[in-house]
Amino acid sequence: MTTSPPPSAAAAAGARVQTKITIADSQHMVNLLGARDDILKLIERSLSSDIHVRGNEITISGTPADNALAERVFAELLELVQKGETLTVDAVRRVVGMLEQGSAERPAEVHTLNILSQRGRTIRPKTIGQKRYVDAIDVHTIVFGIGPAGTGKTYLAMAKAVQALQAKQVNRIILTRPAVEAGERLGFLPGTLYDKIDPYLRPLYDALHDMLDPDSIPKLMTAGTIEVAPLAYMRGRAQPLTAKVLTPDGWRPIGDLAVGDLVVGSDGLPTPVLGVYPQGRRPVYRVTTQDGASTLACGEHLWTVRTPDDRSHGRPSRVLQTQEMIGQLRRGYLHRYELPLVDPVEFVPQEVPIDPYALGLLLGDDCLTTSTTPSFSTADPELAQALEAALPGIELYRETDVDSVLPNESGSRGGVIVANPVTVALREIGLAGTRSDTRFVPEIYRFNSAAVRLAVLQGLLDSAGEPVIQRTGRIHYPTCSSRLRDDVVFLVRSLGGVAYVGHRHDAYVLGIRLPDGLQPFRLRRKQAAYDRCGGGRPMRFIDGIEPAGEAETICIQVAAADSLYVTDDLIVTHNTLNDAFIILDEAQNTTPEQMKMFLTRLGFGSKIVVTGDITQVDLPGGTRSGLHVVQEILDGVEDVHFARLSSADVVRHRLVSDIVDAYARWDEAQQQPAGPTSLPGNRTAHGRSGRRR
Repeated sequence: MTTSPPPSAAAAAGARVQTKITIADSQHMVNLLGARDDILKLIERSLSSDIHVRGNEITISGTPADNALAERVFAELLELVQKGETLTVDAVRRVVGMLEQGSAERPAEVHTLNILSQRGRTIRPKTIGQKRYVDAIDVHTIVFGIGPAGTGKTYLAMAKAVQALQAKQVNRIILTRPAVEAGERLGFLPGTLYDKIDPYLRPLYDALHDMLDPDSIPKLMTAGTIEVAPLAYMRGRAQPLTAKVLTPDGWRPIGDLAVGDLVVGSDGLPTPVLGVYPQGRRPVYRVTTQDGASTLACGEHLWTVRTPDDRSHGRPSRVLQTQEMIGQLRRGYLHRYELPLVDPVEFVPQEVPIDPYALGLLLGDDCLTTSTTPSFSTADPELAQALEAALPGIELYRETDVDSVLPNESGSRGGVIVANPVTVALREIGLAGTRSDTRFVPEIYRFNSAAVRLAVLQGLLDSAGEPVIQRTGRIHYPTCSSRLRDDVVFLVRSLGGVAYVGHRHDAYVLGIRLPDGLQPFRLRRKQAAYDRCGGGRPMRFIDGIEPAGEAETICIQVAAADSLYVTDDLIVTHNTLNDAFIILDEAQNTTPEQMKMFLTRLGFGSKIVVTGDITQVDLPGGTRSGLHVVQEILDGVEDVHFARLSSADVVRHRLVSDIVDAYARWDEAQQQPAGPTSLPGNRTAHGRSGRRR
């Protein structure tokens, strides 16, 4: 494209001048003028300059300022044509409008910013306001898209969500709307739950079908990659108040936790509680694993799981709700959903009165009576020597090949009887006098460092456990004590392993599997046998989900990078939204409380887009919109952006823009005192200020 030289100084003073533009490519010229010169006619109507076309030359006549605008219009349109875009009347109208506004963004850049291409259709912003909105979504973690109907708020946000999913920037998309419509309540609508909520969510489904292969959408929703739900069903990621949560000091009811308290994360380390949100009385389910662990959670509670297919194809874990897994727990004879296991937990270290390995060996003996000198029975000299080495001040004396006693090295000094330190320690920790069916692991050892707990377990397994060669990786440990059974299960689980409980005659038999890197034995012959068969990989699968009535519930948000925490029986669970693209549509119909709940669900690696039209609130009278309130609260907060769209960004029928403006003028008039200046006849007849009609 070539143009004529700039006008003289006289012309610049306001005289009409001519500017000529030459288009070298004839096909570009045809595309620039449009079918039956539709594009040219629109340009002539939109600009003050006179436009004449002859061959490949365009002549522009008018004031220098008007001609400069016309030149920019043709330059931008020609660039679009050169990039392969097909000009439409609507696109040309928007180009002219952008240039009239004098914004820094070039229309050609706006109209070629492709977000998605699906089945020959490309989704891109069409106005400067939309481009700024899309750019803000790229830059900020939380973006509010506020503007009238037809400005593409939700549609563009969903396109960015699908783009992020396809680029593997997020693992899932969550689309939600408040289920409010003209004062109706879902419970009074006919049909099933899905029949009730479908009308509210249908626009979201329709947009998804525009952006994805329709055949893939059911699969993505079944897998939990895409979740579409009313806002009310997002808040219930909850457990009963009585559910236990593991903390660095031991178990605490989740209902007793407060912001700032420390709980144990999936890495076994402390993580602070960031939020505590009562959820009211809700139906709950008992979730049971194949190793006998269980906890209670509501139907919308979240679980990080991995299926055999995920593992075989190298896919990451997925996040599913409790209710999404009901009826889907097995594939043939195989469990489907594997839960993560906690890494070895680090409780607050404590001093202990007796060496933990020695305590494990003593617990593995038949009794811990303190009525006589403590004794120990073993046919293995290595164990006897290890016990003696672990008990300072004790000199083990073998009475037979099996039986030994543990006298004090200095049993009496100058005729004064000195208490046996083993006896003193056993009395201190409450084990004195216990027998095979009453033994237990004292709390000071159970809730201690991982090294202390492993040492106790090694002592127990060295004295009574055996590696089972024919079942790779399993260790069998028998006990007659129900308390010791439960304590050993806790030790194993808190070290990242799994433990199954069975019965043999009058004893419990535990099947134990520990993670790689944890040696369950110190006794050399057992250690060698275990190393030959290998440790295997401990796994925990969801085995059952059954209704368990109703309960008062609560949910917590933790600061851990994966948002996971440890609940009953050391089950790893969570209830915030990580690595997700979350869209809240029709946000003007949220209450301030709902908006706060929604925004505080934000997890690590996630992005939130909130869209709404503050002029179309359907909340009951007197209820403030959460979208109104949040602008007052979060305005100026770093990484939160408010993108405000206007009637100039409406991309529906031209009349929609005029309707929006008309209502805006009417609303403004209602807020003014009555007077001549507020009468419709005294206002301009033009629909949009600054735009030629």
